[in-house]
Formats: sequence, C-alpha cells, structure tokens
Amino acid sequence: MALPALIAFICAFLVSTVGAAAAENLVDELRKATATVVLVDEGAVDASRASVNIVWQGDVCRPVVVNSSDAPIRVARVDLFDGKHRLPGDTPIYGESFQMLAQTVGTLASPKDLGTYPDRTHYRLEEPEGLRTAHGMLLLSPQQREPLLIGFTSCRRFDGRISFDASRLLVSVDCEGIQLAPGEQAVLEDLYCDSAPLRETLLDRLAKKIEINHPRRRGFDRPPMGWCSWYSYGPSVTVADVRRNLDWIVANAPELRYIQIDDGYQPWMGDWLETGKSFGGDVKGVLHEVRARGFEPAIWLAPFVASPESQLFRDHPDWFVKNDSGEPLRSDQVGFGGWRLGPWYVLDGTHPEAQAFLEQTIRTMRVEWGCSYFKLDALYWGAIRQGRFYDAKATKIEAYRRGMAAILRGAGDAYVLGCNHPIWASFGLLDGSRSSNDIQRHWTSIQECGRETLARGWQNGRLWWNDPDCALLGPELTRGADGNPRAARELPPNEVLFHAAVLHASGGALLSGDDLTLLTPASLALLNELIPPTGRAAQFADGDFIEGRTPTPTGELIYLFNWGDEVMTRRLEHPRQGTLRDYWTGESLSELVDEHGNLSLPPRSARVLEISQE
Repeated sequence: MALPALIAFICAFLVSTVGAAAAENLVDELRKATATVVLVDEGAVDASRASVNIVWQGDVCRPVVVNSSDAPIRVARVDLFDGKHRLPGDTPIYGESFQMLAQTVGTLASPKDLGTYPDRTHYRLEEPEGLRTAHGMLLLSPQQREPLLIGFTSCRRFDGRISFDASRLLVSVDCEGIQLAPGEQAVLEDLYCDSAPLRETLLDRLAKKIEINHPRRRGFDRPPMGWCSWYSYGPSVTVADVRRNLDWIVANAPELRYIQIDDGYQPWMGDWLETGKSFGGDVKGVLHEVRARGFEPAIWLAPFVASPESQLFRDHPDWFVKNDSGEPLRSDQVGFGGWRLGPWYVLDGTHPEAQAFLEQTIRTMRVEWGCSYFKLDALYWGAIRQGRFYDAKATKIEAYRRGMAAILRGAGDAYVLGCNHPIWASFGLLDGSRSSNDIQRHWTSIQECGRETLARGWQNGRLWWNDPDCALLGPELTRGADGNPRAARELPPNEVLFHAAVLHASGGALLSGDDLTLLTPASLALLNELIPPTGRAAQFADGDFIEGRTPTPTGELIYLFNWGDEVMTRRLEHPRQGTLRDYWTGESLSELVDEHGNLSLPPRSARVLEISQE
C-alpha cells in the first residue's frame, strides 16, 4: 500500500475507533449520571431538598423523584443527564416531536424540521435551555459507527425530552410544576439507552420495550382499507358525494371496507351529533345506508375541541380547560388555535362530566349510528400546555389519557385512529396512528409526507397500524355549475408511482382519497396493486430512505426511491435463484437494467421490485 493511502487508512480507522468509543462512552455516562431536580422559580436544588432515585436494570431505568425536605416543593423538571456528548456535529439524527405533525432530522449541529408544524413554533412548546428538543426519542447515527438511541419507553404522566446542540446533551422529564408534599415521591418515565450495529435493531428494541409498558390494543390483525371523503371534498362534502363513491366501491373495489365521512358534516366543532346545513342530508341515515350495503360506517371528529359558537361550549363552559383567571382557555392564547371554526376551546379530560360527554358521544355513534371506525383528529389539544384542569394535580398527559379512556369506553370494539395526536402520550390508546401530515397533490407534499411516513415505519404493526394518509391516484376535482365533480389537475405519472411506493412500503392502512368515479383504468389498476397492504413496513439502512426491503412469503420486496431532481443509478444483482421483476408492471430484470446491472431511476420516481424464489 502506498504511504499516502496507508496514512489515509490509519486516519480513517482512528476516527472511526474514537467515534465508536465516544458513542459507547456516552451510553456509559448516561447510565452513571446523577440526576438533578429543577424547582419552579428556584432552579436546580441539591439532594437535601429533593433527590432522584435511579436504578438501571440492563438498558432501562425508572427514575423516582423524592421530596427530601420538610416543606412542599414544586418540580419543574428532572434532568437525568446534562453534559457533553462528544459526538461529531455532523452526526445524523432522527427525533420525534410531542405531536404528530413534526419530526427532527438533519445533524446535531444543523437540525432540520421534518414537517411544517414544529412543536417549538406552531404549538409554542418550550425547549429547555434553548436547545433543540426531541420528545420521546432521539436516534444518533455517527458516520461509520454504531447508532445510539435514547428513548423513553413509557408516557403515563410526564413528557420525556432529549435536548441537544453541537456539543451538549440534556435528557429531562417535564414535571409541569407538580407539587410534592414532604416525603412524597413521583415515579417518572422509563428511560432506555443503548447502541447497536443497525438502526433498525435499536428501533425494534424501543418498540418492544414501549409495548411492555403500554400493551397494544388488540382486535385488528390487519391494517384497515377504505375510502375517505376529505381529499376530494374537504368540508364541503355532501350526502350525494358519499353515495356516489359508495356505488363505485360496491362495483369496483369492495375491499375498501370502511366508508369514512370526514370533517364537514357537523355544524360546529363540538356538536358532533348534529348535521350541518351544507351536508344536505342526515349523516346517521347515510351511515346506515353504508351498513345496509355490507360496508363499515366510519366517521371523523375532533373530540377534545369545541367552537365558541357550539352548543356544547355555550351550555357547558365549566367542562373546559381553564386559564389562570379561571375562564375557559382559548387555545390560540398558548399555541395554535385550530384550522377551522375556531379559535378552539378544549374539553378537560379530568372533568367527570366532560368524560361522560366524550363516552356518551362516541357510544351513540358506535351503537346508534353503527360507526365501527373513528378518525379522531386534533387530539393534541387534549394535552394542551399551560392549562388548569379540574383535577389540579393532573398533568397534561394524564388529562389526555383520562379523556381518551372515556372515548375508548364508548368506542367498544371499533377501530380508533389518532390524527394530530401527542405521539408518546397515545401509546396503548390507538389502533392506528397517522404517520404524516395531510397529503396533497403536489411534489413537495408527496416527498415530505413520504419521509415522515418512512421514518415512522418502526412503529407499524408493533405499537399500532400506521396510517400513511390517503392514496391520491386520480385527478384533483372541481365542481361544475350543476354541482357534479369534474376532473382538474393531475400529478405526473412518476410522482403518482412514487406516492404509491411510499404507501406500499409503509405496510400500513390503505384508504383512498380520490373521487373514485374519476379514476382512469390505469389508476384503478394501480389501486388494485396496493390491495391489500403488506402489514410490514420496509426496513432501511439509514435515514436517506433510498433503498428499503420487506420480506414476503416467497422472497422479498425492494423499494427504490429517487427523492431528487437528477437521474439516480443503483446497482442491482440478479438473484442466483428465482426471479426479479417490477412489482407494478411485471417487467423482468433483463428489461430494467443495463449490461452492467445498473438500474436508472428518473427524477422524483420510485421502483418497487419483487424477488420471488418460486
């Protein structure tokens, strides 16, 4: 080996070795760290007033904060680790957010928001010490070194946070100023920390440990399939729209079992059992028609919020979360006020009568309306920050989980999907979880929603079924003068196939969002190829999400994504046994690659390949 090459090799080896040691040392330091209690208006205190008991059992610990003094204390947060991480600033990261509509990617030195509604801006959630903050988990993937994962495996009462910058790491639990009497203690959330050669190994371990604390709801062994009104009609959906698509489904795609009426049927947020004038009919009657034709009625609602004009809010203002003055808290005073019919007020999940309302509303929809699928939106508001609850000792996590418990009592055996929900606080409460923002018919939305969904693939089939949002395979529509739909703008074919590949790779739920009467034969054929979902999310080597794989009974599926605006070339090896073909078209490998075994992907495109050993 030439001297320059030898020197380069030695340098690379040393950098890799030092980096691996830094990751291993960080795991050790996290497990040996001494926790610090931060009191409200007083800052950090020593153990003479408050202490934290931590006992690690392998790679998991359960901290307990204790009031060691002879006077009450109010705990703002508990810092489980605060120190230098000694990892390179270019270390790639993936962190979850408190609520579903954002994630954190990029690097330790240059974090980036994935999603358009970050916690710290859109919802105005505070970040400790001004550090960029992930909620629930942070995955660190140093170059050429073992990934490291720090994650909370429970969320019973408190929000676990991992905050960082280019040099500092702060792992803390938000205690929301809870008061502890002398000698009183509070059990915090379980913390997991470990490293492993593969990111998927760590994510799989995290999911398994979460399920120990929050067992998954049972009863749905396959992801659901159906149709949703929102992406063609929005809040202007009518009875005629639902009936027209139901007729098409009966004739062409009976596998789309759930027929879901989305936002727009109700007059105001909160008045869920009433029908708005624009809907043009009785929502209960339409749902009964769905049932009578052999399909499952499904409904959207945002159970924790109410419009100021709603009958619910006008009749029962005492059921709502309060501000510091004892008045109902307007959500836009502490965060986002809502996207329609707002600004919203928030039902208090700790209030007995609010709980009874939630339970009875959902039970009415389940029993009298026949709904067997609930799309619960705006669930974040159930865990609103800076509110005052009926139970003054409750945290926002407890308020949300008690409200959800009431909803689940009413839902019975129905499928429960969470949207815009607090991710960690929802463990054990949902059958399905939206994994991305609302999909739209343009490239920016398709690729952003795609990354959001694929990043959450580790949750699918383990904690719940992921919902990658609706399949939009047909044209956008407009209404003619007669009120009937007309086809408008369509996506380019390559972007449609990219979108379809994300849905298939997610392994999660499949709901169509098209006006199905406008689908072309080609779009219908693609929809049929998506039926049924695999139930298994593709696994990726890293967060670039370029090549993912999913095993099948006869071989393997390979998902190739070109996220860029230039042609991408990938090397493919023909399997020694079996065949390799395009999943959508059936083309064989010889028709896909050049003489060197290279496959080219045009810009903004994807391929789904199937290896079969039969």
